[in-house]
Order: sequence, then C-alpha cells, then structure tokens
Amino acid sequence: MADITHEATEAAGHAAQSAGMPQLDFTTFPNQIFWLAVALVIIYLVLSRVALPRIGGIIADRQSTITNDLAAAEELKARAAEAEKAYNQALIDARAEAEKIIAEARAAIQKDLDKATAKADAEIAARAAESAQRIEEIRAGAAKNVAEVARETAAAIVAAMGAKADAKTVAAAVAARLKG
Repeated sequence: MADITHEATEAAGHAAQSAGMPQLDFTTFPNQIFWLAVALVIIYLVLSRVALPRIGGIIADRQSTITNDLAAAEELKARAAEAEKAYNQALIDARAEAEKIIAEARAAIQKDLDKATAKADAEIAARAAESAQRIEEIRAGAAKNVAEVARETAAAIVAAMGAKADAKTVAAAVAARLKG
C-alpha cells in the first residue's frame, strides 16, 4: 500500500506541476531562452540575407523609376513650353502675313476700283456729252419746230381773222417774239 500511496502522491505532484503554463515554469527557462536565441538568429539571418536585400532592391528600382519619370516629365514640360512658344510665334507670323495679304488685296482692289471708277467716269462724261449734244439737237429741232408751228399758227390766226399776211412778216413777228 505504501507503493500505491507514493505513486498517488507523485502523480498528484506531477499534476500540480503540469496544471500551470509551461512557459512560466522556471525549470524550463534556460531551454526556452536557448531556443528563443536560436529562432531570433535564424530570423535575423533570413531577413538580412534574403528578405531585406529583395525589399531594398525593389525600393531602389521604384526610386529610380520615379526619378526617371520625373526627369521625363520635366523634359516633356520643357518641350511643351518650347512648342507653345513656337506655336505663339507661328500665330504671330501668320497674323502678320494675313495683314500683309489683306493690305495687298486692298491695294489691288482699290487700284481696280480706281480704274473702274475712272472708266465709268469717262463713260459717264462721254454719255453726258453725247446726251447734252442730243439735248441741244432736240432743243434746236424743238425751237425750229416751235417757230414753224408758231408761224403756221400765226398765219392761221391772221387768216381766221380775215386778214391776209405775208409769210415774211409772220416769220419776222414770230422770231421777234421767240427771242424775248
């Protein structure tokens, strides 16, 4: 029986020991510290030899890409500024050329207009002179016709009154009256 009690006490002692957390058991601290150091060294070696160089390479690549992109953007910005200057200069030149063409066209149009005006003035003057000549001819013809009609009418009036007048006297009287 003594064996049974001793075993029961020993089992109860083991049960009391295993009832707590094994990490807090002071008897296993040196072993835990050793494995902690081994794990930290392995983690350090993996990080320093494998992971950190890869991460550093990726960061360096990104930095160089960013730097290259910024340089390209600056170059494109400078090209855009140059293109804008060239565009503005071309626009100024085009406007000046347009003004020159407009001035030349105006001068040519004015020259043609002056020629046409001079030709029209000459035609108008010629027609006016011709018309004046025709008017004078018509006036002369009308005056001649009026004098003839007046002589005939005067002769008819004198004859209607019962008197007899010779053509020479009637013509002289009509000519005197027409002159004023």
